[in-house]
Amino acid sequence: MSQLTRRTIVTGGVAATAAAVAGLAPSGPANAAGPAAGKQAPSFYRYKIGDYEVTVVNDGVRHAPLPDGLVRNVSKDQVIAAAEAAYMPKGQLSVPFNPIVVNTGRQLILIDTGWGEGFAPTLGHMLTTMSAAGIDPARIDTVLISHMHPDHANGLKRKDGSLAFPNAEIKVPAVDWAFWTSDDNMSKAPNELYKNYFANNRKVFDGLASRVTQFEWDKEAAPGITAIASPGHTPGHTAFAIASGSARVLVQGDITNVPELFLRNPDWHVMFDYDPVQAVATRRKFHDMAAAERAQVMGFHFPFPGLGYVEKDGSGYRLIPTAWNPIL
Repeated sequence: MSQLTRRTIVTGGVAATAAAVAGLAPSGPANAAGPAAGKQAPSFYRYKIGDYEVTVVNDGVRHAPLPDGLVRNVSKDQVIAAAEAAYMPKGQLSVPFNPIVVNTGRQLILIDTGWGEGFAPTLGHMLTTMSAAGIDPARIDTVLISHMHPDHANGLKRKDGSLAFPNAEIKVPAVDWAFWTSDDNMSKAPNELYKNYFANNRKVFDGLASRVTQFEWDKEAAPGITAIASPGHTPGHTAFAIASGSARVLVQGDITNVPELFLRNPDWHVMFDYDPVQAVATRRKFHDMAAAERAQVMGFHFPFPGLGYVEKDGSGYRLIPTAWNPIL
């Protein structure tokens, strides 16, 4: 039996080409070409948590140059090297966005809403994805917002300003609501990024205050879904534990952003974190718990479909993606 090497692959390809030229290749239809699709199909994936059915409704992926200052406490060259080690194009960062819909059998609960309809060519696709998955936005009973950043809350409204989920109760962390709706806090915004965040929240939640319910940590935010305190990324950032029967999944929101960078380097201070020191402490506490419990973790910015296990790996962690399963 011959060994498989680069030389045998290359020479094998040359031999196959030569055989085709000599008329030795098998005959068959020659005109089977069709037009290329030119785009991906909507990306959704389903899995079970006990009796609950979860549908990941991908909002898209942002591909962009790695910004200056993405990590505050290491050099940009170190960040670029980490991204390259994860096979990202040099100087580029790819960030997925994965809202989920939880079907409890009695309610449909959406956790986070993505960027909003038509935000960018590669983003804002959640409503299209929901339609492909057979989920009617008008049937969503509850929208849980993990924290009030644009990629988690903007999708509450459609491009024309109408409600994307017209019959849903909107639930936000009480700590985040108090922080982002404060005029005093807005006047003290530390930088342009946070000034934009404050302005964005006023735009998104304009006219919605009467529809918003604030939830507290360590209590059920919705049936079978417990709010877990995880501040740092924002003052009121919240993770969730979804439990049905003996099954449980931890929905980590933005405790960790792109795992190839920030699970492996949990002490990095990310520019989007309001309190980076607290964010690091939260990151380590949460993922130490997840690793010790061997709990499945759902990551908003994990590679689609965003579900996996977190293991300790040296001074950091690594993500072990849950195997794709065609059967619920």
